[in-house]
Amino acid sequence: MNAAHAQPAGPSRMSPPQTEIAVSLEGVVKQYNNQTVLQELSLKIRRGEFLTLLGPSGCGKTTLLNLIAGFAEADNGEIFIDGQAVTSEPPHQRQIGVVFQNYALFPHMNVERNIGYGLRMRGVRADEITRRVQEAMALVKLDGLGHRKPRELSGGQQQRVALARALVIQPKVLLLDEPFSALDKSLRGAMQVEIREIQRRLGLTTVFVTHDQGEALAMSDRIAVMSAGAIRQIAQPAELYQNPQDPFVASFLGDVNILPAYYHGQTAQEVQLRLGSSLLSLPSARLVDVSHEGERLDVYVRPEHLRLETLGAGSVLSGTVIHHVFQGDHINTFVDVDIPMTARQVVTVRSAGLNAMRQWPIGSVVGLTLLDEGVSVFSPRK
Repeated sequence: MNAAHAQPAGPSRMSPPQTEIAVSLEGVVKQYNNQTVLQELSLKIRRGEFLTLLGPSGCGKTTLLNLIAGFAEADNGEIFIDGQAVTSEPPHQRQIGVVFQNYALFPHMNVERNIGYGLRMRGVRADEITRRVQEAMALVKLDGLGHRKPRELSGGQQQRVALARALVIQPKVLLLDEPFSALDKSLRGAMQVEIREIQRRLGLTTVFVTHDQGEALAMSDRIAVMSAGAIRQIAQPAELYQNPQDPFVASFLGDVNILPAYYHGQTAQEVQLRLGSSLLSLPSARLVDVSHEGERLDVYVRPEHLRLETLGAGSVLSGTVIHHVFQGDHINTFVDVDIPMTARQVVTVRSAGLNAMRQWPIGSVVGLTLLDEGVSVFSPRK
């Protein structure tokens, strides 16, 4: 449930002043059944930002959310909210609003009583509860539905009730645990826009958990990509997408082609790779690790950063078009590329409109070029 406004009894430890930091985790460790779920994780969440925890199932993102809420207790490390240590404080003393994956509405209460539940538990006056509940209902567009029970509401309306219940207590931090998972695609998109609009209007520090990369890219100020209980990279969406720091981030966030290449040398400005029968020159910053002559590397390139062209001397790769997939606003073209001494390699090329299908019918022999800004190079994953 939502955490309370009450202050913890007795003196509390204070972190150094962090006026721009709303939530801070320092060296947090969490274990379940002797298995480490979070590994000395440190994270600072800025005041008023929308931070997304993104990762596959079992990576620790929901555990991290539960530690911030107080539903789980860290085995080591410290958690601060507004500069105050809350590591051992119960949920009702953290002033946290939570929207759960299943909404957790009380089926026997109507909308108004569900929304006002947290205020009643805090002993707020009845007239104040009525005023704040009406304001929260207006904020999430639930006017006129106050007397309905949850079973009389659509999935989107139930989510609005859960959001209003989290907001009505005026939380310091809002936590969203995969709140769109039960909604259909069109409603999910509409609710993403509405929640982001409300969050911006209120300037509310928000932590959002999802495994949906598109959702994370669309909604976040910053994204923390998690794997095996650790944060692999945290940055703004565009920076993560264009400049991943390791193969996991590159492959987890969005679609990517992985092409085998070999190190051929570099200068201060450029690195040269042998890709098939061609030499590929890239900015040196695109190669994360220092390599030696002939070392095997993987080139990661997004489908939209590959271009189809008439095969010629300037083509980096050649191949045969084997399939097109129409996706409405773009076409995914699958090309069986010719890379000597490797297993069959099929790449995806993303093109706007229908031109690719018309210009390059199935069976066409094509050339491909790579755009520098969509390419990263790493040592092969073990």
